[in-house]
Amino acid sequence: MSLVVPRAPAWAAVPGGVWLIDGKAAVQIFDCGGLLCGRILWLQTPRDPQGQLNRDKNNPDPALRQRRLCGLTVLWGLRSTGPDRWGGGWFYNPDDGKTYNVSAELRSADLIVARIYSRVRLFGETKTLLRVPHGTSEGWC
Repeated sequence: MSLVVPRAPAWAAVPGGVWLIDGKAAVQIFDCGGLLCGRILWLQTPRDPQGQLNRDKNNPDPALRQRRLCGLTVLWGLRSTGPDRWGGGWFYNPDDGKTYNVSAELRSADLIVARIYSRVRLFGETKTLLRVPHGTSEGWC
């Protein structure tokens, strides 16, 4: 007699920490209700030419254009789709005020590859996120 035990789904552990995107922003990735989320913790240019903290000035909702970019959640809703893989999430880009679909894969302890796209994944853009230590340069929130 053989006993068949169904395998539990392979859930990816949240790759917590701070991750640098394009050398322009660093995002803290964290668990938010079993999903993967991320908020801005560092900006290469944290202030505008007048010395004020950068705001979400390109947001399509005028009521949100005064919120600070520092601390803004820009990544949310990513669900585990397998070992070290997430999908079905959203990425808000403050540079253009648009929200995109996103999927991500942890390639090593210090490297995440994310695919950001509007409708068709094939026509999206690939971003490399590198783990960085928190608080090691100017611009931290």
